[in-house]
Amino acid sequence: MITRRGGYLAARSAEQAPAASSHLEAEGFALLPGVLDAAGAEALRLAISQIYACYPGDRRGSKRSVDEDDMFRYEMLNRSQACQSVVANRQILDVIEPLLGEDCHVIANTAWRNPPGHAGANKGQAWHIDAGPHIPLPAGTTWPMALPHPVFAIATHIYLQDCQLEDGPTGVIPRSHLSGQFPPPERPFDPDLRFDDQGVVPLLARAGDVGLFVSDVWHRRMPAGSEDHGRFFLQVHYGRRDLAQRLRPSAVANQLSDQAIDAAVEPRLRTLIGLHPPYFYDG
Repeated sequence: MITRRGGYLAARSAEQAPAASSHLEAEGFALLPGVLDAAGAEALRLAISQIYACYPGDRRGSKRSVDEDDMFRYEMLNRSQACQSVVANRQILDVIEPLLGEDCHVIANTAWRNPPGHAGANKGQAWHIDAGPHIPLPAGTTWPMALPHPVFAIATHIYLQDCQLEDGPTGVIPRSHLSGQFPPPERPFDPDLRFDDQGVVPLLARAGDVGLFVSDVWHRRMPAGSEDHGRFFLQVHYGRRDLAQRLRPSAVANQLSDQAIDAAVEPRLRTLIGLHPPYFYDG
């Protein structure tokens, strides 16, 4: 646990934070029930549905088909006052601020609307982490249990409809963020993947619940069943103040002059000055 003191980060007692913060730090995930009531969840669902109706797909996922890319809408806090308000929900911030600092900020904000029976839903996503691992460790070693693992970014799913096992929920492997490793690439869809004798835990939720997981935890969308109702949630990635925002691609939002951009033609020079190709959080 951390806090800001005079501009610096300092250790903070876990006793001063909600139990969900400790669970998120130790296990890599947490579920907050009923953050939004039924009326609040429905109002947010309608507001985000309006964004889908008014804004075409951003085409940020260059490896996705047009149909797949249409399931996402980005930089939602720029497009909806309702989304900007909910990212500041105090029940969420009370859990994440002890891990990221009181000056943490939103680094990405994407709406997900996976329709029922979408092609590929029966397979789910491949196991992955959202960037990192932020502290890579050699194979065969793990983070010492006596030392709390630092958290650099947290993904938050604000559920706009129920998400049960048949709908292909997000599955996480508890404590896998302590591995310092990314999931084994030779087992991308393995339902029996484990870490430290821990198997997958599905994040089952009702509309208005909020699921959270740290960026380094192994996770995936689990396969949907024959009674798939689809998924609809607002994803908010919160990061430490030191992490750059990724609401828009760096080619669109940067701190560079036109002259500097035109002069940077070599790929490594472009990334050095901040022109990165889209990656995690970008699309």
